[in-house]
Amino acid sequence: MKIKQSITNTLLACATLLPAAGLAQGPAFDCANTKGEVEKLICSDASLASLDRKLDGTYKAASAKAKGKLATQLRTEQRGWVKGRNDCWKANGQQTWITATWTVDTVKACVDAQYRLRTSELQAVWQLVPPKTVAYACQNNPANEVVANFFDTDPSTIRLERADRTMTMWRVGAASEGKFEGQNISLVQTGVELKVSQLDTNTGKTEELQCRGK
Repeated sequence: MKIKQSITNTLLACATLLPAAGLAQGPAFDCANTKGEVEKLICSDASLASLDRKLDGTYKAASAKAKGKLATQLRTEQRGWVKGRNDCWKANGQQTWITATWTVDTVKACVDAQYRLRTSELQAVWQLVPPKTVAYACQNNPANEVVANFFDTDPSTIRLERADRTMTMWRVGAASEGKFEGQNISLVQTGVELKVSQLDTNTGKTEELQCRGK
């Protein structure tokens, strides 16, 4: 009788855990209130749901560090990101640019890319993962300096500091190519050297920098 009772208790315990395990496979948002094609896709796709949960944890970690106006800015940016993610329905059969050379043509690929870029961006901006920081002298002038913070994210991320500006870039293509792209800026890393191309949106001209690690 005791053995039978023990087996029954074990089965009941497992049955109690099953619903929780099932729920853990969904996204962080409530799938009972989904709106639009993209949210429905995330709820039905385990890999996208996993990316949503990862971003949710990353966003909460960033929110814990953000104070005052920065917290307000972070919430505003996140709402804007959600709107951009939901616009991925337009990628169905249409070439859609993620960065200057990274393109997708399916809704899932677009959503996947948006999650990865946003998660890695938050991890880098709020330094939720430790950076490797390297200073570079550009155009053979030590005073013409850029500082690169390399983050081991997915995809790899660089936060490039120059004067009073900081720009975020993500790895594109194979790791061996050393290529990173962001908004109006790209970078190629070869050993201790960086080649930076940055578009000046005011003049329409592209500035080229050849930099070497100090």
